[in-house]
Amino acid sequence: MPELPEVEALADHLRRHALGLTIERVDVTALSVLKTFDPPVDALRGREVTGALRWGKYLGVAAGELYLVMHLARAGWLRWSDELPAAPPRPGRGPIALRVHLGSPGPGFDLTEAGTQKRLAVWVVGSPQDVPGIAALGPDALTVSGSELAALLAGNTGRIKTVLTDQKVLAGIGNAYSDEILHTARISPFATAAKLTGAQLTALHEAMTSVLVAAVARSVGQGAATLKGEKRSGLRVHARTGLPCPVCGDTVREVSFAEKSFQYCPTCQTGGKVLADRRMSRLLR
Repeated sequence: MPELPEVEALADHLRRHALGLTIERVDVTALSVLKTFDPPVDALRGREVTGALRWGKYLGVAAGELYLVMHLARAGWLRWSDELPAAPPRPGRGPIALRVHLGSPGPGFDLTEAGTQKRLAVWVVGSPQDVPGIAALGPDALTVSGSELAALLAGNTGRIKTVLTDQKVLAGIGNAYSDEILHTARISPFATAAKLTGAQLTALHEAMTSVLVAAVARSVGQGAATLKGEKRSGLRVHARTGLPCPVCGDTVREVSFAEKSFQYCPTCQTGGKVLADRRMSRLLR
């Protein structure tokens, strides 16, 4: 799933390539992707792209007084082309859900989605706050201060792994970067958010800042096609089950539940204790 650094990089890519261009046409090949109908998507036609923005994990294109807002969800992506085919993509053929032409012929981008679970979402709105998910976002994880983070976690009895990925608490962090942040901070994924010590809160804020800033620095300037590989290359524990921890050499472990899994290092994060997989037995704390 694209998270804050990748979405920021995509916004930067659009700022460098799409600003000043005119939206000539929008082809919708999967009607389920559209979450609004008024104004219609055709209202974007003829409007100049005046901005590219990010709200948490939401990506947006400003076109005059309208916004095309996109949430790439778990398997969505933005694919840029310097010269799109003039013919519209055929519905039901391939992963393309929506195509934005910025010339005729000319550059533009496709929104694609892999897999069978279609969660990619697009809104055409007069204000980003008209998108319910954006209106409910917590403060951006890149800008929150240490004291603000402590206040957000105070009284929250959820597991810190879950809290970090709750967009209503903090905007922009998903499964992968929460693993990286907790590993860097040396905090167990199952630690209770409200019970973190002052030292742990400081370490968590420092880790959150350093991990996200480094990931943004690696990602911004990359082509959209290379961002996924860049993300994987910078991960130290996430998706590295069975490999040695780059800090201590212990084996990176995994806990799986529902449709997700997360990774951690027992030595660095849980005092050497291995957390039981929820699919097998009760949690070890």
